[in-house]
Amino acid sequence: MGQYSAEIKKRRTFAIISHPDAGKTTLTEKLLLFGGAIHVAGAVKSNKIKKTATSDWMEIEKQRGISVATSVMAFDYADHKINILDTPGHQDFAEDTFRTLTAVDSVIIVIDIAKGVEAQTRKLMEVCRMRKTPVIVFINKLDHDGKDPFDLLDEIEEELHIHVRPLSWPIDMGQRFRGVYNIFEKKLNLYTPSKQYVTENVEFKDINSPELENYIDEAQAEKLRADLELVEGVYPEFDVETYLSGDIAPVFFGSALNNFGVKELLDCFIQIAPSPRPVQAVERVVDPEEDGFTGFIFKIHANMDPNHRSCIAFVKICSGKFERNVNYKHVRFGKMMRFSSPTAFMAQKKEVVDEAYAGDIVGLPDTGNFKIGDTLTAGEELHFKGLPSFSPEMFKYIENADPMKAKQLNKGIEQLMDEGVAQLFVNQFNGRKIIGTVGQLQFEVIQYRLLHEYGAQCRWEPLHLYKACWIESDNAAMLDNFKKRKAQYMAVDKDGRDVYLADSGYVLMMAQQDFPDIKFHFTSEF
Repeated sequence: MGQYSAEIKKRRTFAIISHPDAGKTTLTEKLLLFGGAIHVAGAVKSNKIKKTATSDWMEIEKQRGISVATSVMAFDYADHKINILDTPGHQDFAEDTFRTLTAVDSVIIVIDIAKGVEAQTRKLMEVCRMRKTPVIVFINKLDHDGKDPFDLLDEIEEELHIHVRPLSWPIDMGQRFRGVYNIFEKKLNLYTPSKQYVTENVEFKDINSPELENYIDEAQAEKLRADLELVEGVYPEFDVETYLSGDIAPVFFGSALNNFGVKELLDCFIQIAPSPRPVQAVERVVDPEEDGFTGFIFKIHANMDPNHRSCIAFVKICSGKFERNVNYKHVRFGKMMRFSSPTAFMAQKKEVVDEAYAGDIVGLPDTGNFKIGDTLTAGEELHFKGLPSFSPEMFKYIENADPMKAKQLNKGIEQLMDEGVAQLFVNQFNGRKIIGTVGQLQFEVIQYRLLHEYGAQCRWEPLHLYKACWIESDNAAMLDNFKKRKAQYMAVDKDGRDVYLADSGYVLMMAQQDFPDIKFHFTSEF
């Protein structure tokens, strides 16, 4: 047993993922409310509540009512230290979300009761299955009318290829919604809507006693008894081990906006969710109980504070203890660095921390030393992998719209690209800069942030490309020949690696046939 094991056992790090608009940010907000981190919950879109959500702190997020970047929040609850990562649901930011999933130990998937399982949820679930990440499902928006709970559970099983086990059950829905029966703790929670504060609930042990009718009407009581009997008969007993191996997903029902069902989710989550797990590095498996510090960078965010042009690198600590002002080794550079002001987060608000343990996420001020995927250790040579950049799908030339602001534009592009929001390629033929992204929305976000954070104006010019491929070859003569033949379509990425920009699927296929010695890669890690 390591000397820090008591601290590590307290840690719970998880991400909240879902399709856009299922209610991730609202759920995060309510979890913070229970943790006492905030006293009044904000809302993503509302007319009467003026406070915006804590995790949507960028200007563009407040305007559009969507999350654009993963935000990190930490709070204490019932002797546990909880780290939440609220991810953007929009598929244009899927890369950010994929990266986030590498840094968490478990996941909560939010599903809207009216819409059921949507395309984006499937993709994210695939990543969780690859990694065997334990999943809890939260079915949201019960104050709206939606699908029958049994049908929805079947749909989740089919679509996400995972067994489910309900640990709470709703009593009707929409206008007639009366509450939830908590199967895990055998309690009845009655529903009183309140958007901003925490409400009380009723304990109720024996479901078959006639007292139930005092709280809800007869028809609903009958239906609840019948449903619970069916749940117990159809679904297997809940087993924590099966959940931890990622084979079964517990399901909770509630309404995040009205603060209902969230506390039950949190109480159960603390009990069953895994504390930090071993992480696979290239050299060996790193156990969180080890004494030596290791960690990797999974996200970089520019301009968290609009008054200072600062970048922050987010480090996930994999083992040991991180201390302030201690020298740690930056493995890629091979040199020692020390950090005088590491920070813990509450979305945008931050405070300096003196120590952090495995499972925590710490922000380090970045002056251009870090890239996504870098490893920090107490001195050992280690490399964590599994943070790829994917091949972009949309490309545009970026042009300066204001000649007086060329310096600001270059600075802005450089910092935003380090963030991993999009990728920059420089065409070797004409020296023009090309931005590649996963979706259209990214271009708007880049343009907006360049203007508002760096004061630089840019304009986009269309460019029709099919794919960007990273190329390498053992045969140097062949590689040179390829570069000459395809000179117009050769570019380099920000790390100076060769990239071939294919303008159609057919051209790419022909290039692969004509040059068999050259390997074409669709992710930047090979």
